[in-house]
Amino acid sequence: MPRFAAPLVRRVTLCLALSLFVTLLLARGPAAVADSPVVLATYEGVINPVAVEYLHDALALAHSQRAQALIIQLDTPGGLDTSMRLIIKDITSAPFPIVVYVAPSGGRAASAGVFITLAAHVAAMSPGTNIGAAHPVAMGGGEMDKTMKEKVENDSVAYLKSIAEQHGRNVAWAEDAVRKSVSATEKEALEKKIIDLVADDLQTLLEKLDGRTVALTTGSITLRTKGAAIQEFPMGWRLEMLKALSDPNIAYVLMSIGMIGLLAELYNPGAILPGIVGAISLILAFYSFQSLPINYAGVLLMLLGVILFVLEVSVTSYGLLAIGGVISMILGSLMLMKAEAPFLQISWSVILPVVISAAVFSLFVLGMGVRAMRRRPETGGEGMIGLVGIARTPVAPQGHIQIRGELWDAISEEPLQPGDAAEVTRLEGLTLHVKPTGKPGGH
Repeated sequence: MPRFAAPLVRRVTLCLALSLFVTLLLARGPAAVADSPVVLATYEGVINPVAVEYLHDALALAHSQRAQALIIQLDTPGGLDTSMRLIIKDITSAPFPIVVYVAPSGGRAASAGVFITLAAHVAAMSPGTNIGAAHPVAMGGGEMDKTMKEKVENDSVAYLKSIAEQHGRNVAWAEDAVRKSVSATEKEALEKKIIDLVADDLQTLLEKLDGRTVALTTGSITLRTKGAAIQEFPMGWRLEMLKALSDPNIAYVLMSIGMIGLLAELYNPGAILPGIVGAISLILAFYSFQSLPINYAGVLLMLLGVILFVLEVSVTSYGLLAIGGVISMILGSLMLMKAEAPFLQISWSVILPVVISAAVFSLFVLGMGVRAMRRRPETGGEGMIGLVGIARTPVAPQGHIQIRGELWDAISEEPLQPGDAAEVTRLEGLTLHVKPTGKPGGH
């Protein structure tokens, strides 16, 4: 071989090695910056519009902080299909890895939580948790007919299967989770390739995520999470309040307070406070109803129940109206939520105290207001009407009568003698118009 050929061979070999090294680096994808933080968003409860807004804000924060990943610590019994799909859209389009971590111990990812967990780039669970039972439930009250049930079920199956296929997870189990409502513990989920890993706590999760390559829509990225700082993203007071209002039990109590408060103001004008409290409570209840499957027949039955309680005070029914009010409110409470899901039902421990409190408040407090409205005025000019006095001088047609120890000018169409009793019929200025009662005595 010529002398000049050896350097040429070495140069070609060096170029090929460098090209191979660069190719391998590109194949691995970019690595996350080691000192980039990991954002943690913790959500516990029903998947609803509040969950959508909270997790969307968490994604925005992670993006602005250039976080290498967002961990969603999830514990949910399920929730609304529309809210679930919005969350999954955010997860799918995220430019960085989203890790759904079902925790703490005793938590679960049921129903809508199954879809969200399987849609994550990395799905993890802590010991003592479970996942599954994703069968769709009726949100329109009662059982769905066979055709509609098949349509909804098939749509959910296709959606969950596509999510599982996209992330290389167990497609057969995903279908069974919808059709048969199967569930799995964290160990079973790991064995069946439903999730990617099991971690005892967040630090262990970060250690197991370290070095993992995650495929995104923009390419692949390798996580460097060991020892990374965790930046928690707490739910603000506004979302906490809206989350509480979205609870069906809270919405039910607010609606009951609102109806009773407004009726109290109507039957006792000028009280002001019941009207203010009732109006605010009803507005908050209407906000809650936006994210809940409400049956307005139940609302009308509850309103009828309160009205029957009030009528019991003013109409002699020997308790029949009160009994009807109790029955109407209980039926309305049971019919209020058009859903089979347990987390959307109103608890009996809330229904009974509310019905009893509404009955007591209506029968006694509103009753006192109704009786006060019917009571004859005791002060002013109106308070004089109907009082009986004693003539102190002849009244023919003018004279003087004594009422409550006071001497008044009086006019009577029929003559009165001193000592005769006379009833006040009207007041004109400081002169009383009276008529004889035909019997002695007076005030």
